[in-house]
Amino acid sequence: MEAAAWVLHVDMDQFIAAVEVLRHPELAGRPVIVGGNGDPTERAVVSTASYEARAYGIGSGMPLKIAARKAPDDAVFLPVDHGAYEAVSAEVMAALRALPGVVVEVLGWDECFLGVTTDEPEAVARDAQAAVLAATRLHCSVGIGDNKVRAKIATEFGKPRGLFRLTAANWFEVMGEKQTRDLWGVGPKVQKRLAEHGIRTVRELADADERELVEEFGPKMGVWYLGLGSGHGPAVVDDAPWVARSHSRETTFQENLTTPAQVAAALADLAALAFDDCAAEGRPVSRVNLKVRYAPFTTRTFGRKLPVPSTSRDEVVTAAVALGGTLDADREVRLLGVRAEMPMPESGDPVERTPVRGRI
Repeated sequence: MEAAAWVLHVDMDQFIAAVEVLRHPELAGRPVIVGGNGDPTERAVVSTASYEARAYGIGSGMPLKIAARKAPDDAVFLPVDHGAYEAVSAEVMAALRALPGVVVEVLGWDECFLGVTTDEPEAVARDAQAAVLAATRLHCSVGIGDNKVRAKIATEFGKPRGLFRLTAANWFEVMGEKQTRDLWGVGPKVQKRLAEHGIRTVRELADADERELVEEFGPKMGVWYLGLGSGHGPAVVDDAPWVARSHSRETTFQENLTTPAQVAAALADLAALAFDDCAAEGRPVSRVNLKVRYAPFTTRTFGRKLPVPSTSRDEVVTAAVALGGTLDADREVRLLGVRAEMPMPESGDPVERTPVRGRI
């Protein structure tokens, strides 16, 4: 076989839970749920659940209180420890960077793309798994593709601890009859909007009318979703640092906020923190977005563009508080978040990006 350019997606298996089991070996084999302060009576969500916990229907993003109702008696709830996960993540990425001829593009704590030219991508994938295991005693799954989209999706077929190859050659055989929700970047809302146009499967999306999709999703996303149906996406792995588009801060309140004054004070604090994150990069803020979750669990997001990009904390805080003034004063608030968006630097972003999940 002639050497070709391949994209590998490395995804750590149950990463946070696996790190916790390494730290607490006595938890091996037990349902482990990590989230918040580790107290299931508090308002917080599951950051990750071990495979044993997932067997009970517990998953990331689920409120801890619901997870506690589903969990068996021997389940263990643990607090999130960012420092520990960052340290192990650094070991994982260092092990992968040491592989010969490999470019590593980090996506997060527990996943990255590898770019490599080889005639044996499966051999490289096995080398990656062995390197990570030797460095951290943790397991990972690897998706092999001819671009980033296919490699990312392939990983799900390899879990846990396995490999899977997904390319243009077997795309429709593997994915054609899958629901559009199985595509990376298609969430439940997009799935519903596609279904309203009679598009339910990946094959139907690939065969859809471009004009219809552009009408529904706009010129950028409409074309992107059409290509996604065929597994199209960028194929170049680049280790250039990620250029952040925004910084966010949010908090879930243990007791609902009930007055406009409480909301304004909380938003002022969150906006100041988000602004400081932007200022630490030496970049201005161009837009302020607000996320609110009313009790019991209704979420809204909206935003406002600033007249000009601002380096003033007071201006950003004032804009966030003003957005808060448009909230329904008669409804109790259980979560608030502020996202400060930044204009791209003049140098731009050196890496080709896709419209979904920022960097892929």
